[in-house]
Amino acid sequence: MKRKQEDKLTPKEEELMRLLWENGPMAISALVALYPDPKPHFNTVSTVMRRLEAKGFVCHEDIAGTFHYYARVAKENFRRRSFGNLIRDYFGGSYYGAVSSLVAEDKISADELKELLKLVEQRGNQ
Repeated sequence: MKRKQEDKLTPKEEELMRLLWENGPMAISALVALYPDPKPHFNTVSTVMRRLEAKGFVCHEDIAGTFHYYARVAKENFRRRSFGNLIRDYFGGSYYGAVSSLVAEDKISADELKELLKLVEQRGNQ
């Protein structure tokens, strides 16, 4: 099953979402100011924000003739959905496969796995 393009975010779109989640509603000029040098052009950021709005990730409010953009999607909801998509796309929907990959690549320690097992056992006892 192919995902709709509207469900995916480009790295630039994700960066702007992160800025909105961390800083709240703001105008394009404020978003540009948050970038390190070299800063993107105002029109570039504006174009990406319009794409995010078309995809339903942000909305805007006109305050004194200036659009202030804000996130429509909570960071936690986006994280959860993105993680699920990652597992589906790269591990065939297998969370076991994802964790196995972390083990095989030495990205997770035995102590971390023990902590995860404790969490799983605690949830099973609830």
